[in-house]
Amino acid sequence: MGKKGCGRCLRIEYENSNVKELFDDLNNVQNSKNLMKKHIGLEMTKSVKKRYNQMVAFSSFFALLASRIGKMESLSGDKDGDYALHLTANYRLIVAPNTSDRSAESLKFCDTLIIKGVMDYHGKGSKNNWIIP
Repeated sequence: MGKKGCGRCLRIEYENSNVKELFDDLNNVQNSKNLMKKHIGLEMTKSVKKRYNQMVAFSSFFALLASRIGKMESLSGDKDGDYALHLTANYRLIVAPNTSDRSAESLKFCDTLIIKGVMDYHGKGSKNNWIIP
């Protein structure tokens, strides 16, 4: 599963076990093995942690989207239904609402976010390079 909801916070799930392992370790303050830092470096890890903390503070996916935190934008093409939040000029945290209906009404009630990973996002197509899949 993912992070347990706080009642009013977005719940977090993960695209796969590799992403889950990195984020679980990132959020394990007392017993962290610094897996994400070893994988993507200190500065990028700080950016990811900042966005993560911002995301979970919202009560719905729609509220997060409306906030414009991280210049959140919807993606298209092979990533249709996914959203990107800026971490740096070239890197994005890729997420998706856990709902099959992407209408504004459904997004207002969507309380679960799926973290897909972090990507070097220089453009469309083959230029996309996952650094955390």
